[in-house]
Amino acid sequence: MHILEGEGVTKYFGGLAAVSNVDFYVEQGEVVGLIGPNGAGKTTLFNLISAALVPKPGIIKYKGKNITRKKPHQICRIGIARTFQTVKIFANMPVLQNVLAGSFFGTSPGMSSTDATREALESLEFVGLSDLAATPAGDLTLANQKRLEVARALATRPELLLLDELMAGLNHTEIAESMELVKRIRDRGVTVVMIEHVMKAIMNVCDRIIVLHHGQKIAEGTPQEIATSKTVIEVYLGEQTNAGS
Repeated sequence: MHILEGEGVTKYFGGLAAVSNVDFYVEQGEVVGLIGPNGAGKTTLFNLISAALVPKPGIIKYKGKNITRKKPHQICRIGIARTFQTVKIFANMPVLQNVLAGSFFGTSPGMSSTDATREALESLEFVGLSDLAATPAGDLTLANQKRLEVARALATRPELLLLDELMAGLNHTEIAESMELVKRIRDRGVTVVMIEHVMKAIMNVCDRIIVLHHGQKIAEGTPQEIATSKTVIEVYLGEQTNAGS
């Protein structure tokens, strides 16, 4: 079943099409990678799905229902959560309180404090941060701040999770740990769409990959199909190889 799909999704900023007539779908239970050069429109597409922006024109559907005109808080409460390319934590608040915000705000409004705390602690345990629950979020390492964002997103109890460059800036060990985290999220029954420049992660974690370039979808397929696509190699993978990524 298509848990998410877009038809002709387009977004202009002035005269520039950041996303141009993109059709896409995500099957329930998949891990889908979204790749492309910087400025390709990847985060803009996430912003359109999560209702930070509105497509003009285009339609986005979740579980077969048009969600194009919903507000961001409504998108969260129907079961779509996201992280951000630049982490957006509450730096002065303890780790646990950051995740409690997700628990209280998620798909079960009216949750009691006891239940919300239990949910938040379970999310922290899942991402490996339970020992840091009382630590100010701003004191965490970058890798743990990214895990905190994942925990907060998971505390909303999503069925679809959008991960925006979870592995950017991480070392090899942290990347490997993050890859395992994505697999465990999928194993919990959460569908994942991930923007990522770390090709090792994309090729080893994703079931299918969508490639954007200048706001347009230029390729789509399995990791093997994308890795051998002449078009993708020319516009993106060759550049990544030259950069040593």
